[in-house]
Amino acid sequence: MKYMSKVSGLWSLYFQFLFLTLILLCSLNSVLSRKTSSFARSEYPSVDIPLDNEVFAVPKGYNAPQQVHITQGDYDGKAVIISWVTTEEPGSSKVFYGDVEGTYDRSAEGKTTNYTYYKYQSGYIHHCVIDGLEYEKKYYYKIGTGDSAREFWFQTPPKIDPDAPYIFGIIGDLGQTYNSLSTFEHYLQSGAQSVLYLGDLSYADRYEHFDGERWDSWGRLIERSAAYQPWIWSVGNHEIEYAPHLGEFITFKQFLHRYTTPHIASKSSSPLWYAIRRASAHIIVLSSYSPFVKYTPQWLWLYNELKQVDREKTPWLIIIMHAPIYNSNEAHYMEGESIRAAFESWFVHYKVDLVFAGHVHAYERSYRISNTKYNVTSGARYPLPDKSAPVYITVGDGGNQEGLAGRFLDPQPDYSAFREASYGHSTLELKNRTHALYRWNRNDDGNPVTVDHVVFYNQYWASNRRRRRLKKFHSLHDMSYIVTY
Repeated sequence: MKYMSKVSGLWSLYFQFLFLTLILLCSLNSVLSRKTSSFARSEYPSVDIPLDNEVFAVPKGYNAPQQVHITQGDYDGKAVIISWVTTEEPGSSKVFYGDVEGTYDRSAEGKTTNYTYYKYQSGYIHHCVIDGLEYEKKYYYKIGTGDSAREFWFQTPPKIDPDAPYIFGIIGDLGQTYNSLSTFEHYLQSGAQSVLYLGDLSYADRYEHFDGERWDSWGRLIERSAAYQPWIWSVGNHEIEYAPHLGEFITFKQFLHRYTTPHIASKSSSPLWYAIRRASAHIIVLSSYSPFVKYTPQWLWLYNELKQVDREKTPWLIIIMHAPIYNSNEAHYMEGESIRAAFESWFVHYKVDLVFAGHVHAYERSYRISNTKYNVTSGARYPLPDKSAPVYITVGDGGNQEGLAGRFLDPQPDYSAFREASYGHSTLELKNRTHALYRWNRNDDGNPVTVDHVVFYNQYWASNRRRRRLKKFHSLHDMSYIVTY
């Protein structure tokens, strides 16, 4: 028995060693070499799915709610905003909900809006805030009336805590092609708990008169996920929809009517930039196509928001926007330079962990680099390694009809770690305060394939001596807390 116990102990040590080796190899993946993938995909059609396809099916019943989606409704994850559309008449904006399936013992009253864009008349758009929720609880909700009522559910996040685990999905530039559908269906299998959406939603502006029906179809497409888990919205250039030739002079009009955000909770003056805290993450959403230079509302808001980030409570500081700051693709090259000049020094000063962007229809991940010393007359001309800088990741590869951005700059810049022109989505799995597992998943001819995977170490805790105290509070058998010093 003693022999068997000793053998068992040796095997336990062996597997612990293998686990640590795996973590080390994953983390070294980002520093071993630059890589431009040679993968060449066989294309699914980069055309939009016809409106009569079953993925856009209108729910049965008179005035049945459709395009149902939720987002976080407050700063800390104890509220949701539930949105939906009715087409025949306004109907009720009330949501019935409870924490027992089929029992709706509480209710909240929402508001209804609609709009006209050129000749398109929207349905009746409902937004309802449900607050005062408990953390880590499943809630069931019902909207609509009579035989047309529909039932859904959502799960609230863990309470704000530095070691709260959580999985985010990252999707950008989705659109509504067959490639989009492949990306979306792969995401549904990912196990992620909410989506960080990087802008460019429906691509309705690519149709004549910026066809609002393509906003409706896109809302029905994503309902299988968005009705059950929050999508955290940021806007892209395809949401601007400024069309003087159609008599439309208000920017982001269709987006703002359909997709609301909890901007007031973070003291933002606009729904287009805001912040939330969720589990162990502080998420900041920026608008690439709103003014951001010095003393503009967005600049002032970000200045104040970064100062109040508490890395003791939410160690993971993540920023999402549409236009990438660092991009080695010919498509949209240097379009993020202005926002880099405005904000990059702040990102470095506050040790932002990750910056996610879309816009470029390809995938790319950078090393930790910065170019804060650059100016036109003196200083460094190129980005340099900077351990305090974020990793910049472009996930603009959802699958829309504009197709892939396949022309990368050659040679690959030193700041670029991995890049590939293909379709896909990412997941970010926050393990605890010290590390997170990141994956980019390619749509490989209809199959999800993890191609790029990295263990990210937290910018605050992994560089802070206080992290050594973790061993006092966590048992050694929990290997997720073992880090390499």
